[in-house]
Amino acid sequence: MARRQSARAAKQAQRAKAPEINPCPPGQSGGQYKPLSDSQVKTIYNESLRILEQIGMTDVPKVLEKQALEHGAKINSQNRLCFPASMVESIISSSCKEFTFFGRESKHDIVVGGDKVYFGTGGAAVQTLDIDTEEYRPSTLADLYDFTRLIDQLPNVSWFTRCCIATDVHDNYELDVNTAYALLKGTTKPVGMSFHIDEHVDPIIDMFDMALGGKGKFSEKPFCKAHISPVISPLKFGEDAVMVAIACMKRGVPINNIIAAMPGATSPGPIAGSLSLTLAETLSTLIMTNVFEPGYPMIFGNWPLAIDLRTGAFRGGSGEMALLNAASAQLSNSLGLPSGCASSMSDAKAPDAQMGMEKALTALACGLAGGNMIYESSGMMASLLGASFEAFVMDDEMLSLVYRMIRGIEVNNQSLEFDSIQSVVSDTGHFLGQPETMLSMERDYFYPSIADREEPTVWQEQGALDHLSRAKTKAKELLNHHPNYLSDEIEASIRRYYPILL
Repeated sequence: MARRQSARAAKQAQRAKAPEINPCPPGQSGGQYKPLSDSQVKTIYNESLRILEQIGMTDVPKVLEKQALEHGAKINSQNRLCFPASMVESIISSSCKEFTFFGRESKHDIVVGGDKVYFGTGGAAVQTLDIDTEEYRPSTLADLYDFTRLIDQLPNVSWFTRCCIATDVHDNYELDVNTAYALLKGTTKPVGMSFHIDEHVDPIIDMFDMALGGKGKFSEKPFCKAHISPVISPLKFGEDAVMVAIACMKRGVPINNIIAAMPGATSPGPIAGSLSLTLAETLSTLIMTNVFEPGYPMIFGNWPLAIDLRTGAFRGGSGEMALLNAASAQLSNSLGLPSGCASSMSDAKAPDAQMGMEKALTALACGLAGGNMIYESSGMMASLLGASFEAFVMDDEMLSLVYRMIRGIEVNNQSLEFDSIQSVVSDTGHFLGQPETMLSMERDYFYPSIADREEPTVWQEQGALDHLSRAKTKAKELLNHHPNYLSDEIEASIRRYYPILL
């Protein structure tokens, strides 16, 4: 019995080892799934141009109105700022099509644009699913830092936008500063955050300069992007957010301009009408950015959010959510713009079967559609109200499966194996010992460590652990990671100038 258990333990240890060749790395080429035909893409795009030219935007900050008018915008009879189609198309043609989103370590750099797909985080959860009590409680600054340390080790989370709000920090300046500090301290991956007001941008970028070793260092390789929502649907600019965007551009912060309209509420109920409006609104943020800084690195963040039209409640795990964001990615990519969409915003309150169903459906749809940066893809629960350590671990493994499907099937002489087939059928009758089988074992197949593939009797002997239990164990192991990404000197300097609470 002891020998059997020892052999089984050795077998499990071998399975747990990382493969020499990752069969499903981030950055796969998407675009295989096209929920819209080419003619439908063209129709929706033309309708969005019509909306911008004939209806236009309201509540335009004077500084933006002045810049836009100088670039060809018009004021219509309703005093709305309108953008002629020729102006919009000129800005699209000259806008940034690809940029490098840097990590503080070059191994984490990602190129945003083209057909490459990366999954990362987003969100502003106000609750955390406690890993010990399995109950929701208000999210804290310590939670944010713990989530940052956790994702630092998850290979499929390509960047980390703060996933929760530190509800125990009540001053807005202190909240922004401490959010930035937690990201600095916990990971060297690319990160993202938001700024309450434009006056907070300079001091935080100054902090980043300090962490990198001197004034202006951040702008050389920007590792943090700003999440900004400059448009209030339908078709209104938000002055505070516009001013944050302008402040970010002055300091070289890449921008993710997010439109999150809700069909049937802040955009038309029919999906086609909603897509035409949200595309128009996202184009207005592209215009906003480029009239100040032509060619500025911006993620075209069109995230339509489905709601339950019977109740008005947000429904992040719905099939409509998958369809809307996949179509959004397709529309953005048709314009050649660095695209952002959202997935995995499960409505489930626990890491359970509902969570798995909803996250897999939406993540796969957006990935196959070719979204360059797919947000909310890890850790989020309860329609974005909560975040979970266990969910992060589960989702990271799920994303390996998604990447494997996006990667597709390589068809060539080597993979077709005609000679091997000819040899095997007249000899052993199986392919187990063939060299190509051994090579493809790691190159083509993914082996999960959290999902269970044992026989029922073996599973029972090992404690009959469910998916959540295994993810919890793994998450706790990962939380033993306490990186030292800030030197004592830099940390002391930051604490001397900023109200650091962590």
